[in-house]
Amino acid sequence: MHLRKLSFVTFLTIACAAMPPAWGADCRIGLYRLEGKGFVDIAPTTDSKLRWRRPDGTTGALSEEPDGTWSSTLGWTGKSDGRRVSFTACDAAGINFDGLAGRRAALDTLDLKFESAGASLAGRLVMPAGKEKVPLVVLVHGSEQSSAIDFYALQRLLPSAGIGVFVYDKRGTGASAGTYTHDYHALAADAAEAVRTARKLAGARAKRIGFQGSSQGGWVAPLAATLTPVDFVVVGYGLAVSPLDEDNEAVTLDMTRHGFGETEIRKALEVARAAQAIVLNGFQSGYEALDAVRARYAQEPWLKFVRGNVTQIILTQPRDVLREQGPVLFAGILPHYDPMPVLRQLDTPQLWILAADDIDAPVAETVRRLRTLAKAGRPITTVLYPRTEHGLYEFEVDAAGERLSTRQPESYLQLTADFIQRDRIRARYGDSTIYR
Repeated sequence: MHLRKLSFVTFLTIACAAMPPAWGADCRIGLYRLEGKGFVDIAPTTDSKLRWRRPDGTTGALSEEPDGTWSSTLGWTGKSDGRRVSFTACDAAGINFDGLAGRRAALDTLDLKFESAGASLAGRLVMPAGKEKVPLVVLVHGSEQSSAIDFYALQRLLPSAGIGVFVYDKRGTGASAGTYTHDYHALAADAAEAVRTARKLAGARAKRIGFQGSSQGGWVAPLAATLTPVDFVVVGYGLAVSPLDEDNEAVTLDMTRHGFGETEIRKALEVARAAQAIVLNGFQSGYEALDAVRARYAQEPWLKFVRGNVTQIILTQPRDVLREQGPVLFAGILPHYDPMPVLRQLDTPQLWILAADDIDAPVAETVRRLRTLAKAGRPITTVLYPRTEHGLYEFEVDAAGERLSTRQPESYLQLTADFIQRDRIRARYGDSTIYR
């Protein structure tokens, strides 16, 4: 479950003064135009390193060497890819990326605060330099507790494709006040307020405006589109099932991908339901019932492969930690939230981009539902990328059987940009499967 009521309208206030410099204190962070070779983005990471990304989906982690240059590793594998990167002094705003010289690209940025439901939220508007009208997209978070303003590279990669971006720290994260929550209604209200704020800030430059929601944002963005008029919704690796259905589907996939059948699936779902009951009980009870189910199947070979999504958290974390931290980490969660009523009524054009081999948020039922909705006349296009996992990452498998993410599909950013710009996409994007 990528941790993932509404009768109020909030008043817009914007405070643009006394905000920190764009991109934070590290002058290396930013989008660079390489000589004749497109762009490369440099972003911070949560482990105090840097990460580069190209619009073609390639990426690597950067570590500083004693001579001041930076060495790169492939994706998230930790294996060297042979690339070397160096930066000029801050005032020169230059980069040498694996032998290609580049300079920081000009982007118009504005950091601000806006109010939503009594919380002061930190936001940032990033526009391609110039005065021409451009599409504008509001980025809607997944379940992460880190700062979107600090870590979302799409705030620069989409402007490299001529698209404006509004990014904000959701309540209780980064520089935003309020309490961290998984309540999709509260988060949708914040996202709708972000659209109103972005539209006001961009003014005449905003040609069209909409949402891009990732993971948990796949529940939030369509809901937000019912609260304020938008021109499009893009969902990346989100779901059209409830959080508990997601967990059950993941547990079922755990069994089938390890060669087990219906009998083992039924038993594994007993374990999952006992784990889910602990969440439904606010993490304060249900542990004895889970212990009893696990003891009943302790000698069966399939048990060690039960992973799921929320289930794996309950199975692997100490009980005292779950009792104390569970109510905080899962605050406001809506385990039985059904996204289908919203999707059945939403007239806004939607693009759903899904990972075919996602084991965290399996997509089979979501694809079936989206195709059914499209056949019933809903404006939904679904694109399924093969050999990708959650986050739309291609991967390799190490000796221990663990997946190591390498990159995103080459056409992923172009697909997203095409839909944002005109509600239409091309006939083909790599080897993806497209359902219209």
